[in-house]
Amino acid sequence: MSLKSQTATTTVASSQQLSAITPHVSSDRLLNDFIPPRHFDDARFSTYRANPTYPSQQTTLDRLTAVAKTLNTSNTGWKTRFRMTTKKAPAIYMDGGFGVGKTHLLASLAHEVGLERTAYGTFVEYTNLVGALGFATTVDALSQKTLVCIDEFELDDPGDTVLMSRLLRELADRGIALAATSNTLPDSLGEGRFAAEDFLREIQAMAQRFEVLRVDGEDYRRRSVPKTMPGLDDETLAEKTRNLDISGTRTLDTFDEVLEHLKHVHPSRYGAMLDGIGLVAFTHVHPLNDQSTGLRFVVLVDRLYDRDVPVLLGGSGLDGLFSDDMLKGGYRKKYYRALSRLGSLAQTGRTLVNEPVQ
Repeated sequence: MSLKSQTATTTVASSQQLSAITPHVSSDRLLNDFIPPRHFDDARFSTYRANPTYPSQQTTLDRLTAVAKTLNTSNTGWKTRFRMTTKKAPAIYMDGGFGVGKTHLLASLAHEVGLERTAYGTFVEYTNLVGALGFATTVDALSQKTLVCIDEFELDDPGDTVLMSRLLRELADRGIALAATSNTLPDSLGEGRFAAEDFLREIQAMAQRFEVLRVDGEDYRRRSVPKTMPGLDDETLAEKTRNLDISGTRTLDTFDEVLEHLKHVHPSRYGAMLDGIGLVAFTHVHPLNDQSTGLRFVVLVDRLYDRDVPVLLGGSGLDGLFSDDMLKGGYRKKYYRALSRLGSLAQTGRTLVNEPVQ
């Protein structure tokens, strides 16, 4: 049974609205959710196809295979071994462009070491976990693992920089192996986002803990995932949602209802909101201009994407969803990722209701 199959206690209104779902999630459930996303359940080293045109892919695969062997052969007393000798636990940093298979490799490493012995989450999920449980509790819980995997490692503000730097130091000092992915080299993290030299020093110190592996290649996901898409007619969307025959619960809300609800649910619990949900539909979608609102919605999109939940968009749809200022600012990577992921989920949703993208 998947660890993520555990169900949170929720309050769900009979109207099947996402905005009426209030998860009450135990700390055990929060921690057990730190496993690879559902669509990487089958990711293994043996299923990664290194492109011979880009030798760094095979080099990275070989190195991660060796890391897994090290961690698995040192299963007994490995923490003491790394703490009591000059030998440090592995710390791997995979850098490269979008769609070259870094997440596949990271998930494969987690599966090879074992999900019971690994914590796997995105950078944002770890910062949210600290917010939900507290720093000391988070460190103690993650220290029970052999390996901590951090996907999409980015630094968006000074507070996150200090928090993650301290978390990594604590874990490394306790002999925990680390593995991360990013689209930016470690020494460049944070550039263009804030100008405080003190935090640059923190980033540089953090970067020195990692062995950097460059993963070159072309985006294997080169497909027509639109980042713009007009919304469906709101009345048509509502009718099709109510009549759709799928497994799982269908939710139907106005966009503003969900945005308001997200203010009152901790982001670490957004995933639990989606337990048993088979499709999410938003009517009256409109452009966003507020940074805090946009970032909360990005987290929801990430959790929808992790769980492969189709989406239907009414109103203005994807068109102009994030303002020009947001797409040019320090969080632009998050917003562009959200547009790509939401576009993919919306394509699936429109296919389910026989409304293909024109």
